[in-house]
Amino acid sequence: MWRAFLEQAAGAPSVGLAAQIAKLSLGDGAAAANGAAPAAQDGAPLLQAAVKLGSVRAVLEANAARRKPKIAKGTRDFLPAQMTIRRHAFRVIERCFARHGAVAIDTPVFELRETLMGKYGEDSKLIYDLADQGGEILSLRYDLTVPFARYVALNGLGNIKRYHVARVYRRDQPQAARGRFREFFQCDFDIAGAYPPMVPDAEVLKVLVEILSELDIGAFRIKLNHRRILDAMMRVCGVPSNKFRAICSAIDKLDKEPWAAVRTEMVDQKGLAPEAADRIQQFVQEAGEPRALLAKLSAADYPLAADPEAAAALAEMGTLFDLLGSMGNALDSIRFDLSLARGLDYYTGLIYEAVLVPTPGSDANENVGSIAAGGRYDGLVGMFSGKDVPAVGVSIGIERVFAILERRLTAAAKTGGATIRETQTQVLVASPGKGMQLDRIQLAAELWGADIAAEFGYKANPNFKDSLQYADDEGIPFLVILGESEKQEGIVRLKNMQRIAELGSGDALLSKLAA
Repeated sequence: MWRAFLEQAAGAPSVGLAAQIAKLSLGDGAAAANGAAPAAQDGAPLLQAAVKLGSVRAVLEANAARRKPKIAKGTRDFLPAQMTIRRHAFRVIERCFARHGAVAIDTPVFELRETLMGKYGEDSKLIYDLADQGGEILSLRYDLTVPFARYVALNGLGNIKRYHVARVYRRDQPQAARGRFREFFQCDFDIAGAYPPMVPDAEVLKVLVEILSELDIGAFRIKLNHRRILDAMMRVCGVPSNKFRAICSAIDKLDKEPWAAVRTEMVDQKGLAPEAADRIQQFVQEAGEPRALLAKLSAADYPLAADPEAAAALAEMGTLFDLLGSMGNALDSIRFDLSLARGLDYYTGLIYEAVLVPTPGSDANENVGSIAAGGRYDGLVGMFSGKDVPAVGVSIGIERVFAILERRLTAAAKTGGATIRETQTQVLVASPGKGMQLDRIQLAAELWGADIAAEFGYKANPNFKDSLQYADDEGIPFLVILGESEKQEGIVRLKNMQRIAELGSGDALLSKLAA
């Protein structure tokens, strides 16, 4: 009882704490009766004798220091080897963005709450709200797309090709094994502006194919659909217009749940007529090679043929497939899939999502769900400026990609006896004798001046075998050996420590990290 009171009091202003102690020492029965503190007769004499104003807080803070630290739920720390893998992934992604002519931008980590609300459908409940700090109601950004639309509107931009790599926040249930966190990075590439139909869309998809191929995370598939095709499906199946988005949100769960569970949600939770749900099932089973499925959906006897909006969207898809066909192998990994129904409210046209393709014997932990997603959102900028600016983009889920890379590269390093480099040190300056510390420092300084990453060892007389072992453990490629004889001759000996060539050809990515 006393401990609880003291812990509460210790956080109060000192004047308030002094007043409470004074009341206790005087036996303030009224305070005790109101539950403000334990009754004076229970221990006030002891309190007066042993506790002073400053000591209460000091005792509690000393106890708190001995508690084991804990990281916030849904966040993570990164070890040096993990950061090596992350830096590699970011380099691959940003290099591809830059190769396609995108410029980098940045936006605040929080936005006005009104900026974010009404853009994410049912997922709006996952937005992190902040306490009022001066009259503005703020929230942490949920993604990078809505802040980009606000950025375009605020700066009066007509067209821009941009990329943005930054943290976003979601009040979600974290699943670390599947790369799902409350704080995580997204890597976005967007093209805003009026251009010929489907040309920017095709380039965005080409960028996605290039990145996932270069990251070397395994076979992948990009599922495509069109928002206007989805809306036509809803109309043909008899779904009331006010339920379109809610039913699309349910359809979007088909990659995680069986049809029976999705149908139950549509009928029991969202009030859709059972016969409408059954008609939807016939459509969402349609998936396959892009041009073949397009031909089937465009046939005069197919149920969508009579819907003008569906016909226009299918024509756009035909244009897209022609453009992608001219971009090397960009179409090879793409699948036209009517079950894809991205749940975000701001999509207006093409939508897509990338997933890994399970292979025989693959790690079950690599079933991380979507690893990238995006689409066209022609009306989002207009919500902020009143002037629509067409836009299309993609977001790479780097945390899920990283989870796959980390497992694969750690296993490859263990199998091949290699090291995932934690530093970028290229040279370790070592000496087999004593009294060479200043010489090692001088040589390291010359290497730094030549923009060569080098270390010299802090011990005055390090054991030479320890230096060799350190260079081997850290994957440092070169050892510069400087002894008395070398100093007198004005030379150094160079030892090539690289063992990466011993790895098999399947370890190309590990070689990049260790180089």
